[in-house]
Amino acid sequence: MEEIMEKITDSELEVLKVLWTSDSALPLSKIRSCLQAIMDWEAATIKTLLARLVSKRAVLQEKREVFYYSPLVTEEDYNAWATAKLINRLYKGKASNLIAALLHTDGISKDDIDELRQMFSGENK
Repeated sequence: MEEIMEKITDSELEVLKVLWTSDSALPLSKIRSCLQAIMDWEAATIKTLLARLVSKRAVLQEKREVFYYSPLVTEEDYNAWATAKLINRLYKGKASNLIAALLHTDGISKDDIDELRQMFSGENK
């Protein structure tokens, strides 16, 4: 699965984000309307991105009355992979270095810190 996620481009990720918002497979028309609301892409561009995701095995294409698409890569798996890659690339593989950077740049709020405390104290029980 990691090999698949490594090959996903930023544009393809935008398509996946649309697919992740649905509990079921989406027809091309729905994907196109969602993406055209946020991106200035032509229909052909969206079809190309979907075809690439299908060929990379990140998306399943099903033929019904029209083609329907569903993600084979979950949002949770992709986010975990992207976070690990970020930590490895920028913070020498140490999550504590990421937290320190967030604290230093005010990238983490008091509410975030309180939430983290609750998460950690919940794990220790």
